[in-house]
Amino acid sequence: QVQLVESGGGLVQAGGSLRLSCAVSGRGFSTLGMGWFRQAPGKEREFVASITWNERSTYYAESVKGRFTISRDNAKNTVILQMNSLNPEDTAVYYCAARPWGGILTSENDYSSWGQGTQVTVSS
Repeated sequence: QVQLVESGGGLVQAGGSLRLSCAVSGRGFSTLGMGWFRQAPGKEREFVASITWNERSTYYAESVKGRFTISRDNAKNTVILQMNSLNPEDTAVYYCAARPWGGILTSENDYSSWGQGTQVTVSS
Protein backbone atom coordinates (compact mmCIF):
# COMPACT_ATOMS: atom_id res chain seq x y z
CA GLN A 1 0.00 0.00 0.00
CA VAL A 2 1.37 3.36 -1.06
CA GLN A 3 0.27 6.63 0.53
CA LEU A 4 0.76 9.91 -1.27
CA VAL A 5 0.34 13.38 0.24
CA GLU A 6 0.65 16.50 -1.89
CA SER A 7 1.54 19.94 -0.58
CA GLY A 8 2.68 23.31 -1.83
CA GLY A 9 -0.41 24.52 -3.63
CA GLY A 10 -1.80 28.00 -3.22
CA LEU A 11 -2.67 31.27 -4.90
CA VAL A 12 -0.11 32.94 -7.17
CA GLN A 13 -0.18 35.72 -9.72
CA ALA A 14 0.35 35.04 -13.40
CA GLY A 15 4.04 34.76 -14.18
CA GLY A 16 4.82 33.43 -10.72
CA SER A 17 6.11 30.09 -9.51
CA LEU A 18 5.05 27.32 -7.16
CA ARG A 19 6.77 24.17 -5.98
CA LEU A 20 4.57 21.17 -5.34
CA SER A 21 5.75 18.24 -3.25
CA CYS A 22 4.41 14.72 -2.96
CA ALA A 23 5.51 12.74 0.08
CA VAL A 24 5.38 8.98 -0.40
CA SER A 25 5.18 6.27 2.24
CA GLY A 26 4.37 2.58 2.46
CA ARG A 27 6.62 1.15 -0.23
CA GLY A 28 10.17 1.50 -1.50
CA PHE A 29 10.00 4.91 -3.13
CA SER A 30 12.95 4.23 -5.41
CA THR A 31 10.95 1.49 -7.19
CA LEU A 32 8.01 3.75 -8.05
CA GLY A 33 7.34 5.52 -11.29
CA MET A 34 5.74 8.86 -10.45
CA GLY A 35 3.44 11.24 -12.24
CA TRP A 36 1.58 14.50 -11.81
CA PHE A 37 -1.90 15.14 -13.15
CA ARG A 38 -4.29 18.05 -12.83
CA GLN A 39 -8.01 18.65 -13.02
CA ALA A 40 -9.51 22.06 -13.73
CA PRO A 41 -13.13 22.88 -12.87
CA GLY A 42 -15.50 21.25 -15.34
CA LYS A 43 -12.71 19.39 -17.11
CA GLU A 44 -11.32 15.88 -17.06
CA ARG A 45 -8.12 15.08 -15.25
CA GLU A 46 -5.12 15.48 -17.54
CA PHE A 47 -1.51 14.36 -17.56
CA VAL A 48 1.14 16.89 -16.59
CA ALA A 49 4.48 15.14 -16.07
CA SER A 50 6.05 11.73 -15.49
CA ILE A 51 9.37 10.47 -14.14
CA THR A 52 10.58 6.88 -14.32
CA TRP A 53 11.40 4.82 -11.24
CA ASN A 54 15.12 4.92 -12.11
CA GLU A 55 15.14 8.71 -12.86
CA ARG A 56 16.45 8.06 -16.36
CA SER A 57 13.57 9.76 -18.14
CA THR A 58 11.02 12.51 -17.72
CA TYR A 59 8.14 13.49 -19.96
CA TYR A 60 5.81 16.49 -20.04
CA ALA A 61 2.52 17.54 -21.52
CA GLU A 62 3.00 20.03 -24.32
CA SER A 63 1.12 22.67 -22.37
CA VAL A 64 3.72 22.71 -19.57
CA LYS A 65 6.92 21.80 -21.41
CA GLY A 66 9.66 24.32 -20.73
CA ARG A 67 7.83 25.74 -17.69
CA PHE A 68 7.42 22.77 -15.34
CA THR A 69 10.08 20.38 -14.06
CA ILE A 70 9.49 17.04 -12.36
CA SER A 71 12.19 15.59 -10.13
CA ARG A 72 12.54 13.12 -7.30
CA ASP A 73 14.50 12.95 -4.09
CA ASN A 74 14.89 9.29 -3.16
CA ALA A 75 16.51 10.20 0.16
CA LYS A 76 13.37 12.10 1.19
CA ASN A 77 10.80 9.86 -0.55
CA THR A 78 9.48 12.92 -2.35
CA VAL A 79 8.63 13.90 -5.89
CA ILE A 80 8.68 17.58 -6.81
CA LEU A 81 6.88 19.56 -9.48
CA GLN A 82 8.52 22.95 -9.98
CA MET A 83 6.12 25.23 -11.84
CA ASN A 84 7.36 28.47 -13.38
CA SER A 85 5.75 31.10 -15.59
CA LEU A 86 2.33 30.13 -14.36
CA ASN A 87 -0.76 31.36 -16.17
CA PRO A 88 -4.47 31.22 -15.30
CA GLU A 89 -4.90 28.12 -17.49
CA ASP A 90 -2.74 26.24 -14.99
CA THR A 91 -5.41 26.66 -12.32
CA ALA A 92 -6.45 23.18 -11.18
CA VAL A 93 -6.23 20.60 -8.46
CA TYR A 94 -2.89 18.86 -8.86
CA TYR A 95 -2.52 15.16 -8.04
CA CYS A 96 0.51 12.95 -7.76
CA ALA A 97 0.33 9.29 -8.68
CA ALA A 98 2.54 6.22 -8.37
CA ARG A 99 3.07 2.93 -10.15
CA PRO A 100 5.54 0.22 -9.09
CA TRP A 101 8.42 -0.06 -11.56
CA GLY A 102 6.70 2.56 -13.69
CA GLY A 103 8.27 3.96 -16.82
CA ILE A 104 6.96 7.02 -18.64
CA LEU A 105 3.21 6.77 -18.03
CA THR A 106 0.78 9.38 -19.33
CA SER A 107 -2.61 7.76 -18.71
CA GLU A 108 -4.25 7.92 -15.31
CA ASN A 109 -5.24 4.28 -15.80
CA ASP A 110 -1.54 3.36 -15.67
CA TYR A 111 -1.20 4.46 -12.04
CA SER A 112 -2.21 2.40 -9.03
CA SER A 113 -1.99 4.95 -6.20
CA TRP A 114 -3.13 8.56 -5.93
CA GLY A 115 -2.91 11.44 -3.53
CA GLN A 116 -5.80 13.66 -2.47
CA GLY A 117 -4.65 16.65 -4.49
CA THR A 118 -3.56 20.22 -3.81
CA GLN A 119 -5.24 23.32 -5.22
CA VAL A 120 -3.28 25.68 -7.45
CA THR A 121 -4.92 28.97 -8.39
CA VAL A 122 -3.28 31.44 -10.75
CA SER A 123 -4.74 34.93 -10.89
CA SER A 124 -4.47 37.18 -13.92
